[in-house]
Amino acid sequence: MRTQLKLTRDGDAFTARLAPSQVSAMYEALSFLRHRDFDDTVLTVLVGACRDAVDALLERLVGPHTESRDFRFTTLELHMVHSALTAAPTMFLVREGAFSEEPFHIRLGFYRENFDALAHAVVRAATEA
Repeated sequence: MRTQLKLTRDGDAFTARLAPSQVSAMYEALSFLRHRDFDDTVLTVLVGACRDAVDALLERLVGPHTESRDFRFTTLELHMVHSALTAAPTMFLVREGAFSEEPFHIRLGFYRENFDALAHAVVRAATEA
């Protein structure tokens, strides 16, 4: 998965050219958390937004995507993506905090390192923008 990301300021928002795998990882992380049995309070703690906001972003990210394309994100949406990428793996902790890689990979289709690298790339790109 491509882990580099560049954000360009677009007024109060940002534009990013995302590879299909990047969009898919973002979608899977958000979708996984959105479709758990969490109320709006818990979802807001996890990703900084309620179900309606997450649903709106998921609708924009839904695939399939076969080539890179530009996506426009508000700061809140970037926060949602970053938080989902970092929070989703915590749902796969077992036995005193050990991470369960296989169920994570089966359910989300990525390795944790992919989520970590993409989350880091979002922060780095925002810093550079």
